[in-house]
Amino acid sequence: MTGGMDTDGLKTFIQTYAAGSLAGAARRLKITSMAATRRLAALEAELGVRLMHRSTRSVSLTPEGETFLPYATSIVEAAEAGRAVLVPSEQGATGLLRATVPAAFGRKVVMPIIPALLAENPGLSIDLELSDGVTDLISRGMDVAIRIAPLRDSGLIARKLAENRRVLCAAPAYLDRRGRPWRVEDLVHHDCITLSGVPYWPFVVAGRDRLVRVVGRFSSNSVEGTHEACVGGVGLALLSAWDVATELSDGKLVSIDLKEPVAQERAIWAVYPKARHTLPKLHVFLSRLQERLRI
Repeated sequence: MTGGMDTDGLKTFIQTYAAGSLAGAARRLKITSMAATRRLAALEAELGVRLMHRSTRSVSLTPEGETFLPYATSIVEAAEAGRAVLVPSEQGATGLLRATVPAAFGRKVVMPIIPALLAENPGLSIDLELSDGVTDLISRGMDVAIRIAPLRDSGLIARKLAENRRVLCAAPAYLDRRGRPWRVEDLVHHDCITLSGVPYWPFVVAGRDRLVRVVGRFSSNSVEGTHEACVGGVGLALLSAWDVATELSDGKLVSIDLKEPVAQERAIWAVYPKARHTLPKLHVFLSRLQERLRI
């Protein structure tokens, strides 16, 4: 049944489900809504079943569509991988790479590598989602997620890209006003900027992990909000080294080394479905990102 199946129809089906509408799929595939509608209808006619219930605003899978979705995804990914093997290497990676990354990390670390990636790979397109939420990669049709947090056992492949060193820092104006902490016990006397609902900072003291409760007058649900408040002199913050490298070098922030404890390190991970493992578009993206993280 699938021997001569048109991958364009399969891609439209997959992206319609991922986007939640035919219009959304059309935007992702860079085709008209009419073309997307025709492709999906042709696929359903070829299979002899209805894959989706469609209304003006949304779509949902039929039971047959739910059964067929993983097979459609496998066919499209196998075709992409096969095409990549045959494409001359000088033409680079091809296809649409869909990635989701934390917002601040995306703006400061990922966005600077995008222009060169696109220039070096003329057949590559990138759809980048900047979000601090945890995305279901399979249901959303994503190729890769970058995560800076302890990972859950999800059945996905996880590749460690780099350590995520964190820095305790403050603006010079804050330190002039409130003084500099020297020990972890001093933090209780300072305004500490935290993420909303997380009133503690993780340190390593004498080789052991220790959560230190901190207080302050400002918190934010966003790392970027924490960062801006710190630069503005609101208080101390514990931020990733990649997030404060520029501000530390130009003097807008000062790094604070406490006498004994060090900030607990996390890692920066790339997480992706096993089926994406062989795709060149994923390899070029992660290789370039890893190069940038070594800087």
